[in-house]
Amino acid sequence: MTLREVLGDAAAGAPPVQVTALAYDNRRVTPGTVFFCVRGFTRDGHDFAADAVARGAAALVVDHPLGLGVPEVLVDDVRAVMAPAAARLHGDPTAALRTIGVTGTNGKTTTAYLVRALLEAAGHPTGMLGTVTSIVGREARDVARTTPEAIDLQATFAAMRAAGDTHCVMEVSSHALALGRADAIHWAGAIFTNLTQDHLDFHPTMEDYFAAKRLLFDAAPEVAVVNVDDPYGARLATELHLPNLVTVGIDAPAADLRATDLHSDMGGSTLRAGGLALRSPLPGRFNVLNVLGAVAAVRALGVDDETIVAALPGAGRVPGRFEPVDEGQDFAVLVDYAHTPDSLENVLRAARPLTQERLLCVFGCGGDRDRGKRPLMGEIAARLADLAIVTSDNPRSEDPEAIVAEILAGIDDRGATEAIVDRHAAIEHAVGLAAAGDVVVIAGKGHEQGQEFEGGRKLAFDDVTVAREALRARLVA
Repeated sequence: MTLREVLGDAAAGAPPVQVTALAYDNRRVTPGTVFFCVRGFTRDGHDFAADAVARGAAALVVDHPLGLGVPEVLVDDVRAVMAPAAARLHGDPTAALRTIGVTGTNGKTTTAYLVRALLEAAGHPTGMLGTVTSIVGREARDVARTTPEAIDLQATFAAMRAAGDTHCVMEVSSHALALGRADAIHWAGAIFTNLTQDHLDFHPTMEDYFAAKRLLFDAAPEVAVVNVDDPYGARLATELHLPNLVTVGIDAPAADLRATDLHSDMGGSTLRAGGLALRSPLPGRFNVLNVLGAVAAVRALGVDDETIVAALPGAGRVPGRFEPVDEGQDFAVLVDYAHTPDSLENVLRAARPLTQERLLCVFGCGGDRDRGKRPLMGEIAARLADLAIVTSDNPRSEDPEAIVAEILAGIDDRGATEAIVDRHAAIEHAVGLAAAGDVVVIAGKGHEQGQEFEGGRKLAFDDVTVAREALRARLVA
């Protein structure tokens, strides 16, 4: 393709340069690549343009002239040009790939897993992009972020299409929406799970956070599914004017798909919704809302009720999401990704009915992220657990002890609270304290395989592995 064909009107009058690839990272430039000089949070792509040219860049997309001897396309916002260009280069893959986006603070991963399982059960080969894994042509790939940059994203869509996928379900983060990574996608469906405090290190206010999430629905998906038990979801549903809006809920009496006759235990949940008797392996009301969102979406996209009822009992188990760790002990250990006030409260409320005795919770908060949620999570853990053990999460550049102190600041009565900064030691301590009939919830990191420290240092760490090792050591002692 030529530069003009790839960049469209942005490159009006550009010379007929042949383009073979796109890049926003100078280290990935090869001859024939268009290099986008994106301004990031800590680095400016313009500073790396000379190196990109030395590596063979055929052209640059810039927001001010650089004069480096190759064609330069001058635009107001370099990042905004990337997604449409990537879609053009790869033949607009989502025009043929039925793509469903899932957005919200919590529940994105589980909902995406559910949607994919139900579509696959209906005979639709379905790719997936998300926090835990990506799946292309039924082969799993590692992921670096929830929603990739637009260049990588459109290339992945093209790979899915080439591998025979007909559908794709993807988690869509607020960062991706605000930064335009999810532009130039033809949305077959969009699902809103909920909106609670998180990412206020990136979004100035909750209103700004909501506006970012709303962008997915402003893109006019063919089908929109919204959880109206959530206050922001209820607001979104009233503001949207889409012909195929489906609302879901448990408490909201006017929801189009509402769960009734709900029962949940360690083995999962049973409910009735939309005339269907449903069983899910996922416990907890919060997971029932994820189930409702997935069922509503695939139903609207043509999956028949018989397939849904048959496939749902085997769908939705996600690594690090209310994941049991069982070594034959007489108490339960659950690992969950809960890292926001709302998700921690949901998980602890879901775990409480499973206890015969005490509920113990090990948790922390990430460094270099929204500090306002730290005391809120401390208060929630102290209120809902019989013992809260505050520890480190991913401290990144911050002092782990200072983060723990900010969490403890939200707890008035610390009689049932302990602080053990070393996460490994905190998990071992909780497992050692647990007695018959107790439930231990290890929250915050879920599926993550590492712990992040200052200077970008990352050490191997897996909550499930640490808990399993602690259980085995206890059982042989």
